[in-house]
Amino acid sequence: MTRRDFVLAAGLAAAAGALTAGCGSPAAPAAATAADLALYYQALVGGGGGVWQPETIAEVRRIRNPDFVEPLFGRPANRGLGVVVAGGPEKVFLGFDASGAPAGYAVTGAEPGFQDVIQLIFGYDVDSGRLLGMKVLESKETPGLGDKIIKDMNFVNGFQGVSAPIVGVKQGAGTGSENEVDMITGATISSRAVIGIINHRLEALGPALTEHEPGPAPQAPPVATADSSAGAGGDEGS
Repeated sequence: MTRRDFVLAAGLAAAAGALTAGCGSPAAPAAATAADLALYYQALVGGGGGVWQPETIAEVRRIRNPDFVEPLFGRPANRGLGVVVAGGPEKVFLGFDASGAPAGYAVTGAEPGFQDVIQLIFGYDVDSGRLLGMKVLESKETPGLGDKIIKDMNFVNGFQGVSAPIVGVKQGAGTGSENEVDMITGATISSRAVIGIINHRLEALGPALTEHEPGPAPQAPPVATADSSAGAGGDEGS
């Protein structure tokens, strides 16, 4: 459990408490303030702080329904007995080139496609406002049609260098604009889903990317050599 996960759970719980104050937690015969509900969820997600037994925490947090989609925003969520951990595999990574200079961001995202949720990752260069590429990580789209978002390299390669926000166009109907991507004939829903994931992620991140000033690339710790180890041992023994 990272600090980010802990804070996220607290924020989600506080928001849920604000919406359900006076009505009680959904499917539970209780009422609580937003602050109390946030503390409750913090305890469940954070381990209880020694108040509850570890076995109790594990049982309450055990996922019963991994395919639940919360109805308000349509986001994937994992439903347990006493907690719903909302959100999908949405992360942002900063990449560095061989010289240690920032090379761009790798952003993950997921949204429903035609058959199921599509998960992907794409590279983005803030300075130019262009994508560096796109790769679908997981998809259950229709074989021979929707799965072309993975197999059709003309579609996949179309995201290299495209400007954002992206506009999907039917093949042969483009105007030559730098923000256009040809959609796959017979799989326009899946194609639009991929484009939508990217546009929505960039819109949601907004200034977080443009205003972020990355520092230097992290340095790997020095590797101890046989000579250095021997020298250290000799100094200690003398």
